[in-house]
Amino acid sequence: MERNQMRRQLALMRQSFFDQGFLDEQFIQLEELQDDANPNFVEEVVTLYYRDSSRLILNIDQALERNPLDFNKLDNYMHQFKGSSTSIGAKKVKAECTQFREYCKAGNSEGCMRTFQQLKKEYAILKRKLEAYFQQARQAGPLETACRSRN
Repeated sequence: MERNQMRRQLALMRQSFFDQGFLDEQFIQLEELQDDANPNFVEEVVTLYYRDSSRLILNIDQALERNPLDFNKLDNYMHQFKGSSTSIGAKKVKAECTQFREYCKAGNSEGCMRTFQQLKKEYAILKRKLEAYFQQARQAGPLETACRSRN
């Protein structure tokens, strides 16, 4: 595929993340921190997010298996997860985190279980979308290379 066509397709894919509510303006702020010195900054941050958050998901899963539920512990885990999700602009995941914390405050174990399943679903969807996006971005190559003159 021609590089310009790949770039257009990449831009459309990126915009769809915002249009569909998967990402918010925090992702744009991350992109603004990316430069020639750190050309893969956003991908690296997102990769760290998924590595670290998988541990939190495991902790939450284990805490949800305990009876009775420790809503304070669950809320603390989810607070961390929400903070991490907010830092990359994971809008739908963050919304599920907020809902989960509301159920914790209300002591609603069924609500916590249901919301956690939805959170994991949104988390997995976003992960697949971002992996495809970063793979395509690597194939398209750096943005400036085609524009530089050789004076």
